[in-house]
Order: sequence, then structure tokens, then C-alpha cells
Amino acid sequence: MVKNIMIVGVGGQGALLASKTLGQVLLDAGFDVKVSEVHGMSQRGGSVVTYVRYGEKVYSPIIDKGEADFIVSFELLEAARYLEYLKPEGQIIVNTQQIDPMPVITGAAKYPENLVETMQSKGIKVDALDCLSLAEQAGTAKSVNIVLMGLLSKYMEFSEEAWLKAIEKLVKPQFLEMNKKAFALGRK
Repeated sequence: MVKNIMIVGVGGQGALLASKTLGQVLLDAGFDVKVSEVHGMSQRGGSVVTYVRYGEKVYSPIIDKGEADFIVSFELLEAARYLEYLKPEGQIIVNTQQIDPMPVITGAAKYPENLVETMQSKGIKVDALDCLSLAEQAGTAKSVNIVLMGLLSKYMEFSEEAWLKAIEKLVKPQFLEMNKKAFALGRK
């Protein structure tokens, strides 16, 4: 049985490290893992999507609409943008941070209000957390990605030790303690 996780966000938020961390946990657990990065205008704050698929044997890295077991979103609007990819019983994990897209910045559009409530009113399971505040509490706003991995870890069958081992493999030593703290805050 193949499981599908989409990581969505805005360029520069650390989605790549998040997907590498998740991929490492899955590889260490002995799964066949396929990771596919689909970059939008990531360098300009545009949408960034990463597909992570794992199971006994995975043939394609692509997740189709209605197939995602989890959508992990770095930003509220990005979670709403990719809803159609979520399975009916799927779970959204979202940072409550709002990053205005270009149409909002230019005044051509308004940032939608009450996105979490709107998704929940459609029967969607949403776990929304202010990951930015927790990342800052851990020592750097840049660790939002690891806070999100901590939150995701509560829904997965892998031990906290497995996640910390993956973080140790991927994070530079000088940032390790901050990231371990960020993970712990997200997991709580």
C-alpha cells in the first residue's frame, strides 16, 4: 500500500529540507521512497510543491488529485489551493502563517478569510498550528519546516528517535539543537 504526502509552500520556506527529512525517515524505515519536486516560481515567493510517496514498491513520484493521505502546508492559502489532491479521509497539517501572493500584494485580490474554518466546514480534517511562533521560540524563524515535521510525526508510525536521527543526518551541526527543539515543539 503506497502512502502519499504533499508538502506545499512558498519559495524560501524550507520545503526541500522538510521533504528530505521525511524521505530520510522513510528510507531508514526500509520503504521504497520517491520524492518529486515541482517548483513554481520558488525564487520569487511562488508556490512550491513536493510529492513524497512511500510503500513496499513505488513506481511513480507523482500524486494525482484525490490521492494525498497528507497535505503539509507552510502557509494557509497554499493548503486551500491544493485541497483537491487530498483523499476524502486525508489530513491537512498547516502553519497558520499568511504570506500574501502577488495578486494580494498588488491589490488585485484580497487574502481569503477564515480558511481553516472554511476547510473544516467541508468536513476536512485540519490541524492548524502557528509554526512560525514555535520556530522563533526554538531560535530561528527558518525552522518552520522542522516544526511542521514535528506536527506531521504525531500522525505517523515512526518513533521520535527515527525523526531525530534523520534531522541529525541532514542539518548542519551548528543548527542541530535549534532544529531538534523546533521538532519537539511541533510534536507537542
